[in-house]
Amino acid sequence: MAMPGVIKPDEEEVLEANRAFYEALGSLDLARMDAVWLRADWVRCLHPGWELLVGWEEVRTSWADIFRSTTRMLISISRPLVHVAGDTAWVSCLQNVTSAHLEGLATAVIEATNIFVRRQGRWLMVHHHTTPLPGQVPAGTSNTVQ
Repeated sequence: MAMPGVIKPDEEEVLEANRAFYEALGSLDLARMDAVWLRADWVRCLHPGWELLVGWEEVRTSWADIFRSTTRMLISISRPLVHVAGDTAWVSCLQNVTSAHLEGLATAVIEATNIFVRRQGRWLMVHHHTTPLPGQVPAGTSNTVQ
């Protein structure tokens, strides 16, 4: 029986895949984002305020559009909760995001659920779902406008 709070090897691998996703996101590097996703017509992505994207081509295009319109993104995650069920796993976490766009600066706290599948020994993302948390201020920021 596993000890409470002890991370199992599969869980650590999934958390590492989740970290790789956020590193790709923060780097604004499409090649790095390509490396963390499964290329399938059934993958899904729901960005805040967007319609559900279905299939790798739509998902990849969305990341390309986001990266093209973003000059810088600082992202940190907190409260990662992981669960592994065979070759499927999910992580729910909070994203603290500050991004610079052509239109200005934006900050948000976003609840995210990331679903992964294991293929040939690698955990790859198949679903990314985000929900902004209204009224939340990312850690280290202020809601006072200067």
